[in-house]
This record gives sequence, C-alpha cells and structure tokens, in this order.
Amino acid sequence: MDEKTKNKDPMDRHPMLEQLSQLWRNKTAIAGLIIIAVFILAALFAPYISPHDPLETSLYDQLKPPIWHEGGTTQYLLGTDDLGRDILSRLIYGARISLIVSVISVSLAFVFGTLIGCISGYKKGRLDNITMRIMDIILSFPYILLAIVIVAYLGPSLRNAMVAIGITYIPRFARIVRGSVLEECEKDYVTAAKAIGAKEFRIIFLAILPNCLGPLIVQTTLSFASAILDAAALSFLGLGAQPPTPEWGAMIAQSRSLILRASWVMTLPGLAILFAVLGFNLLGDGLRDALDPRLRD
Repeated sequence: MDEKTKNKDPMDRHPMLEQLSQLWRNKTAIAGLIIIAVFILAALFAPYISPHDPLETSLYDQLKPPIWHEGGTTQYLLGTDDLGRDILSRLIYGARISLIVSVISVSLAFVFGTLIGCISGYKKGRLDNITMRIMDIILSFPYILLAIVIVAYLGPSLRNAMVAIGITYIPRFARIVRGSVLEECEKDYVTAAKAIGAKEFRIIFLAILPNCLGPLIVQTTLSFASAILDAAALSFLGLGAQPPTPEWGAMIAQSRSLILRASWVMTLPGLAILFAVLGFNLLGDGLRDALDPRLRD
C-alpha cells in the first residue's frame, strides 16, 4: 500500500458516512432528532406510560389544574379537561394519532408524487406539459383550503383527512423529482444505459431515482411537520378526528371556551403541536445541509 492510499481519509471513500458525520455535527438537527424521538417513543409506548385512560371521564375531577398551578396534584400532572379526562394521557395518545396521520399522508404523497415526477421528467414532451400543468393547478390553491374541500366532499373523518393531505402534497414531490430527473437524464450513465438497451423501468427506478433521493429525503422530513400542522387544523375545524378521539387539534377546538377559565387545557395541545413541528423542521434543515454538497463546511 503506497503512502497516498494509506493517508487517504476514509470519509472520502464513503459519501454516506461523510453525510452522517455532517448531520451529527449539526446541533440543531440533533435537537430535532431528540424531539422527534421523544414523540415516537411516547406514541409507541402510549399504553404503558399513559397514567390514565385518555377517554375516561370523571365528573369529580373536572378542570383540575396542572401540578405547577395552585391546587394541582400528582394524580393529574398536566391537569384535566372539562370532562375530567387526563390531559397528559390524551397528549400521549395524540402523539400516536398525529404521527400516524403524518406518516400515511406523506407516504401517499411520496409514492404518487415520485411516480408522476419520474415519468414526467423522463418522458418529457406532451406528457410532461400536461402533467405539470395539472400540478400547477393543484399548487394554485392554498394547501389547507384544498384539503378542506376534499374532506368536505369525502366526509369528515381522520381517514379522509389523511387522504386529503396526501393529495395536496403530491405536487411538492412531483416537481422536486421531475427537476432532479431532468438533471440526471443529461448525465453519461443514463445515455450509456439507453445505448445498451436497458428497459425504461430499470433506467428510471433503478438508475436515476436513487440519485434523486437527497432532495426527496429533505422534502419528506419537512412534509411530516406540515402534515401534523394540517391534520391539527382540519381536526380543529371538525373535519378530521372526531370527538372523543385524543387528537391535538380536536383538543384545542373542544377547549376554546375555556381559554380564560382554564388556559392549560388549550395551551398544552398547542405546545405539543409546536414542538412536534419544530422537531421535524430542525431535522429537515440539518438533512438539507448534510445532503447538499454546496452547503457543507
């Protein structure tokens, strides 16, 4: 082994390790990852760590204040709502619902958006023009407004809210993938694959798509944050999760009249939404910095 090979930095031979190292050095990304991990663990182990049944009501324990308020007790660390339900338990189960909604809706957008973007970017021509004009029409509507229209047509429910959010996010993924595919199609390895007679499916999904994953990963992470926020908004309007489901947006809607009398009932679900969205945004920014060579130190 010559001196040049011996002194070569191992990171130069492993781009993925270099990206992980860059991500690990990003303190905001690590903070976001920790926040997300807390919510995921709470969602996974909700039946074991929840101190009470989130649906159990008690007329004798209505509007108990949190432990830091005067009159608070350790039985209800974050207090109770107007029906005597434990807020901490409802927040924990609400994390499960919010994460499920975000994963399903973003996965729906990821699959269909990636498929549309890959085919449109590779085929170009008339198909590309028609597809992108449809995406432009969808993008011309505010996301939440379009989601409200879709849910209003399908009927208020958590399942329909996930479908609506997924549909409104499809153009985001389609345009990102299309742009990356158009750029990759100009490279030599695509020309070589066409020259040796490789099938289009193999070229698109096994050769081109893996090289487009960087922007996709970032967009997916940021979309989780948007999906949590949009799901909460739909539930707040009565179009998503229906009572007594412990969903954060629905919890805020049900406690609007208590904002002056028992502010914690409305404030705590709002803080849960804030930290969940913040966690995914911080991680998304860190991934963008790690995966984009132009933004590295």
